[in-house]
Amino acid sequence: MNLTVRVIVVLIFITASLASIQAKADGTGPSLHNAAGHAPIGVMGDHMHAKGEWMLSYRFMHMDMEGNRMGVDAVDADTIVTSIPNRFSGRPIQPPTLRIVPSVMSMDMHMFGAMYAPVQWLTLMAMGMYVEKEMDHITYMGGKGVTQRGSFKVKTDGIGDARISGLIGIHDDGIHRCHINAGVSLPTGANEKKRRILTPSGTQPTVRVPYAMQIGSGTYDLMPGITCNGRLHQWYWGGQYIGTFRLDDDNGYSLGDKHRFSTWLNYQWRPFISTLLRLQYDSLAGIDGIDPMIAGPVQTADPDNYGGDTLNLSLGVNLVGQSGGLAGHRLAIEASLPLRRDLNGVQMETDWTITAGWQYAFE
Repeated sequence: MNLTVRVIVVLIFITASLASIQAKADGTGPSLHNAAGHAPIGVMGDHMHAKGEWMLSYRFMHMDMEGNRMGVDAVDADTIVTSIPNRFSGRPIQPPTLRIVPSVMSMDMHMFGAMYAPVQWLTLMAMGMYVEKEMDHITYMGGKGVTQRGSFKVKTDGIGDARISGLIGIHDDGIHRCHINAGVSLPTGANEKKRRILTPSGTQPTVRVPYAMQIGSGTYDLMPGITCNGRLHQWYWGGQYIGTFRLDDDNGYSLGDKHRFSTWLNYQWRPFISTLLRLQYDSLAGIDGIDPMIAGPVQTADPDNYGGDTLNLSLGVNLVGQSGGLAGHRLAIEASLPLRRDLNGVQMETDWTITAGWQYAFE
């Protein structure tokens, strides 16, 4: 059993155990937090805190990708290597079409966060992360045809980009709340990772890996947004917009600007448990510029094969401790599947994502 599976199993077991304990204790003590007062665990910066309150958090996200897509249509590896032009054709030993195709990719993110409210109208938030990526590739022989030479795997890992932000309250009438998200992403993650690959000619050079396998963006990014939520009896709802705007470039390029819209519906069965439904729409621009050290007959080396629009549907569960030693603790899990993908160029397609996490609020 690999690390990803072990982490997911442990988090699900702890979540189920907390549900059992709280089912027996429901209604026996004062409620510090209600489960429906939280957004899905995949939403960052969804709530503010009271003056003097702290919150610590850990989130684990696993993403699985398999197969490739052009626009809205799936495309197989043989079609890619016989019909998709190689951007670098004309350079020494660069074939006219792509000859290396990514087949499977996974990404794990470990996110550690802290929040503190120095005053009632402002909550400060900081987050660091550790990222692990793995991608399998198929290499085709020579400059044409569909004869496979072999396969290889690329793995990268390291500290990712850090984020700091402030949540600024602008409305609270006891039922409806809104706040401004004002954040900055710092380029603490590496973007010059190198690994060994298998070329169409059979050599195995060590090269700078493409953008998708780098850990950090390399740029300072502005992340403005707004979050609103409300409730009606047992039903809670929310919506959030977060933008990511690249303020500079590094190594000759910057990743594309991003717009993320989320809306969710939350039903509270008991104060300690709620279930959630979320829609998330992402619009990501292509990469601006090019890293001169990244080149090769593989789609991930071409900046034009990044960005696009995706619509995801997620289901989740929130569990919040109500009394005793569980008070202030939250465990949550959310699973996401794509409803629609319209990608720029040829790219790998995301099959599913799962996010699980723990939070602890205290004064």
